[in-house]
Amino acid sequence: MEDNQPTRVLILDDESIVCKRLQPFLEKKGYHVEAFYQSPHALRRFMKSPFHIVVTDLKMNGIDGMQFLTEVKKKSPETEVIVITGFASMETAKESFHKGVFDFLAKPFKPEEIYEVIRKAEEKFKENIKQ
Repeated sequence: MEDNQPTRVLILDDESIVCKRLQPFLEKKGYHVEAFYQSPHALRRFMKSPFHIVVTDLKMNGIDGMQFLTEVKKKSPETEVIVITGFASMETAKESFHKGVFDFLAKPFKPEEIYEVIRKAEEKFKENIKQ
């Protein structure tokens, strides 16, 4: 990743309001953002060209967030994944971290909260690709 290129963020949430709020907020912060409401479309896009950071909901029809996380990490282990969910439990959080998630946020969250997590994930991503 070149320093002058914006960090690429993929957002996947079947609640369109989440994408509609997060995408412009993160674009104003300088990120290149693509948002998806359906996991199969997001997965096809990711497989064509991996993103630096993925923000995914957990509970969705079709491919759920846990399956999506697994496929993302298989294709691009250095991609940092942030799980967002309205169904947070200790078991799902543990499973997410076991599968390599960077962080886990419960809905509802404020845009500034997720921005802080994305910023930290971006730092870790840049650290890892320098090594």
